[in-house]
Amino acid sequence: MTELRHRGTTDNDLQHQQSDDKGSENEGKAEKDGASDSETKPDTGLPEVPVTADDTPEVLNKALSGLSSRWKNWWVRGILTLAMIIFFFIIIYLGPMVLMMIVLCVQIKCFQEIIHIGYSVYHSYHLPWFRTLSWYFLLCVNYFFYGETVTDYFSNLVQREEPLRILSKYHRLISFTLYLTGFCMFVLSLVKKHYRLQFYMFGWTHVTLLIVVTQSHLIIHNLFEGMIWFIVPISCVICNDIMAYMFGFFFGRTPLIKLSPKKTWEGFIGGFFSTVVFGILLSYVMSGYSFFVCPVEFNSDHNSFEVDCEPSDLFQLQDYALPAALQSLTGWPTVRLYPFQIHSIALSAFASIMGPFGGFFASGFKRAFKIKDFANTIPGHGGIMDRFDCQYLMATFVNVYIASFIRGPNPAKVIQQLLALRLDQQLHIFNSLKTHLTERGVAEDV
Repeated sequence: MTELRHRGTTDNDLQHQQSDDKGSENEGKAEKDGASDSETKPDTGLPEVPVTADDTPEVLNKALSGLSSRWKNWWVRGILTLAMIIFFFIIIYLGPMVLMMIVLCVQIKCFQEIIHIGYSVYHSYHLPWFRTLSWYFLLCVNYFFYGETVTDYFSNLVQREEPLRILSKYHRLISFTLYLTGFCMFVLSLVKKHYRLQFYMFGWTHVTLLIVVTQSHLIIHNLFEGMIWFIVPISCVICNDIMAYMFGFFFGRTPLIKLSPKKTWEGFIGGFFSTVVFGILLSYVMSGYSFFVCPVEFNSDHNSFEVDCEPSDLFQLQDYALPAALQSLTGWPTVRLYPFQIHSIALSAFASIMGPFGGFFASGFKRAFKIKDFANTIPGHGGIMDRFDCQYLMATFVNVYIASFIRGPNPAKVIQQLLALRLDQQLHIFNSLKTHLTERGVAEDV
């Protein structure tokens, strides 16, 4: 029997080289049932993942027991969506530090959900150190990214504390050493009969880190540019998700994409126009408050975050001339807008057009493993990753958009870097700057 199993595994390895999906199925069956079963059972090409149970609160089940499954799901999703929106408002009120902690918690939960799927598929192979190494790499990557953030945005605090200054100076060396340790642990854990699967899972972990951790790091960078760059994009994705569902639920007739049969063109188009209008209105309201538009900065004197500044021109009302067609239609020659509202159109359009492709990608991933949701954390919605699949694409776009069209030289950061230099270096820069300004006739009396 042992010889038969070894022969079955060898056959499956050959099949695996011809077709990855087919090989994964046959290897799993060979481990459980032997080679004869893998030859007789039909191959669907899809690994089996345990189906998550329905964990809708009993109170809601009783209250909605008389409704059809379609309307029951509608009410469950609606009630839980409202609860999540209220929670979102609460964490915004609590300030940027709490928002950063929530981003970290969401990141960890999304990582856990994706890694759990991989473990559920291949747990019968007893791959050594798979989960341990996955979490270790998560720790390493977070240490690197958050260390970079601390060095960049908390330079005054870093220069003031000797241990932090040492950690900051050798941060990348420490990060690389930590990763190298995990890499060596993976190589030492390789088992002859599971080489292929172990490298699959090594790649699985790293792609998950790329998708989840890198994007959450960009979200935090967006937050430091001003809470409006965090709130408006996330709210636009939420609005598009809600309005696309509503339009699709009541008016949907035309399927949009095979990966998500419930998505319709009616929902896609309705969500687009609703999100653009919502983005313009939300931007108008938020642009008038310095709490939302000022960059998040760390005050080393009070050891706290501050969002107090003189709003830039981006958040000052300006007059814009309307095209002739709109003038004749509205009777208004000009309209007063915040420049940020114009940028919000780009953010809303991306959230409506490209954002859903993050959801389509997640749908394809779930279909590949025969699962409905990543987890059952939120009744009616699935796991945390099910709610944030579109947010990660949005985070990258916002970060690129800010770097391309918004961000300029930051005098505060330049001064922080100058203060970190030696005294002779500071004097050299001072004399060079004095000479430059004098030649331009700006600082003749300095």
